[in-house]
Amino acid sequence: MSDLSCAVGALADKTLLLLDDDASLRTRLGRALEQRGFEVELAETVADALRVLKTRPPAFAVCDLRLGDGTGLDVVQAVRNARPDARIIILTGYGSIATAVAAVKAGAIDYLSKPADADDVVNALLARADESPKPPENPMSADRVRWEHIQRIYVLCNHNVSETARRLNMHRRTLQRILSKRAPR
Repeated sequence: MSDLSCAVGALADKTLLLLDDDASLRTRLGRALEQRGFEVELAETVADALRVLKTRPPAFAVCDLRLGDGTGLDVVQAVRNARPDARIIILTGYGSIATAVAAVKAGAIDYLSKPADADDVVNALLARADESPKPPENPMSADRVRWEHIQRIYVLCNHNVSETARRLNMHRRTLQRILSKRAPR
């Protein structure tokens, strides 16, 4: 059993709300957090998350910032109102200083950029208020972060190469070459 699983196992309340509109990330991260000992409730929309809050306010929450029917900041505020002691982090693929400040003001304890490793999420959730979470053991390479960002924009553009290239301000053929290759490590 890993140190993180032991730390989660020692908690009295292991309930966690995972809110993300990306189905594959939500499923993968949810499974990883369950393996580390959390009791995960998945939500795809702000409305789903608010329904979960009415029935059983979680001790922990991981919320995507940008969602189809609102923003994760609305859910952070609702979790904070339902359970003031909840530990909440924001995940986003669109990181900026302004949104990080807004997340902390709304009540989030940390702000992580996507794609985030499950261990990084757990470290952020379990970090004491007076200490920063440990740096990741195996951070993604810059090439991998770039590739993940391109893939996310490509999916958001409904797999339209021309639109993705325009939004990323790159040549369409360059984007096609990147998309045809395997993900870097």
